[in-house]
Amino acid sequence: MGEGIQRLGAMEEIFGRDRLTEALRGKVREMIMALAEAELAEVLAAGSYERSEGRRGYRNGKRQRSISTGLGATVIELPRARISTGERDKEWQSGLIERYQRRAASVDRALLGCYLSGANGRRIRGALSPLLRGAPLSKSAISRLVGRLEALFTQWRGRSLASEAVVFLYLDAIALRVRIANKVISVPVLVGLGVKEDGQKVILDLELFQSESSSCWEGFFEGLISRGLKPPCLVIIDGNKGLRAAVEKNWPGTGVQRCTVHKLRNLERYAPRHALEEVKSDYHRIVYADSLEQATKAYRDFISKWKKLASKVVVSLEEAGEELLTFYRFPKSQWKSLRTTNAIERLNGEFRRRVKTQSSLPDARAAERLLFGLIISGQIQMRRIDGWRELKHVSPLKAA
Repeated sequence: MGEGIQRLGAMEEIFGRDRLTEALRGKVREMIMALAEAELAEVLAAGSYERSEGRRGYRNGKRQRSISTGLGATVIELPRARISTGERDKEWQSGLIERYQRRAASVDRALLGCYLSGANGRRIRGALSPLLRGAPLSKSAISRLVGRLEALFTQWRGRSLASEAVVFLYLDAIALRVRIANKVISVPVLVGLGVKEDGQKVILDLELFQSESSSCWEGFFEGLISRGLKPPCLVIIDGNKGLRAAVEKNWPGTGVQRCTVHKLRNLERYAPRHALEEVKSDYHRIVYADSLEQATKAYRDFISKWKKLASKVVVSLEEAGEELLTFYRFPKSQWKSLRTTNAIERLNGEFRRRVKTQSSLPDARAAERLLFGLIISGQIQMRRIDGWRELKHVSPLKAA
């Protein structure tokens, strides 16, 4: 506590005394106590010192409590009372302030934000010292917050997906450094990002696995399907073979779109240096055509032109085949969103940016919990996909 007060004093030396906040904090104190008194009067059906035939209990003094709000810590006096229930009296509990509450929700949100940024207990106390103003913040308080986050995550992971009308599904993985068996290793967290009928994106699940093998992706699918998720109209993926195999095994016949950006990177790897720009230009004619017919012609022309000049480039292109062109079978307004995995890449990029301050995470569950915390805290924002108004016209693809 002494360290917090000392730090607060140093801040006042820099910025001066904040008389406005002090005045507002005093008003907040008065308002909290007035609301508590009004709440109790309604329960008792009588005010202080008021005699009433309908009185449902009696007051029993007051108790002091320190509570931290967005304007700092303040000491309030809460009324005490015994409520008559017919059989026996019970102690009155305010609905405004919970029995053991010491912080307003805004302070807990700030605490959660510090935790999600990778700060330890000492740094959290330092960052929140202007709000706490010397009020204690114990290790157990932080542990309780993490426990609540864990409980919410468990509930979220077990929720039913049967009512989620997912039209498009993006699948990808983000690599995180996690301590497992006393070793820090890079492991993937598999992520499923759905697009609903109103164009809004929703994270369906995230789970840490040992690898991106087909068996791991099948385990991820098993979780989605067991919770009621129905096959979407289109699955957008990169070139991971394990993921592609899992899609085919669990949802055979579902449309698949291979990320055109990932495939371009593969082509660049095999293209002769002197022909790189020409290969890219010809490839763009395939994925930025005005129609499926034009794209198909550009695809065939590409193969015919480069089969002898750059055979490895052609082999790489044919590996994805017509799955590079699936997006053309949907409304044109949606092509930009469907031709790549950019939607989930941006999400994973936000995850990486948020966790880069932490050299490693203590365990697998902490890694999953951290990503979940970033979602529910509102630190990860997702916009609707392009062409969302035409999603009502989208239906499962028929065999071409």
